[in-house]
Amino acid sequence: MKTYIYPQNLKAAATLWAWSLRDFTIIGVGILISVVAIAQTGFAVPLAIILTFAFLTIRIEEQTVMDFLKNATRYFITTQQYFEWRFP
Repeated sequence: MKTYIYPQNLKAAATLWAWSLRDFTIIGVGILISVVAIAQTGFAVPLAIILTFAFLTIRIEEQTVMDFLKNATRYFITTQQYFEWRFP
């Protein structure tokens, strides 16, 4: 007898820990390149870029940190808020 366990939402994007698989692959390859760059030249900027990318692509409840920052910027800075005051 075989038992198959399916995720709750079969249409959801595949994730690994807190990242989508595409982001996790980019982070893994970027860390490898960064380690080689640090070992060969002592240049740590690629590692800082990859760590920033890793932070911005953390996925929590189907929304990344970057999506949250975009929405916050749109709400507080770029979109005009409309208020209508009425007296009873």
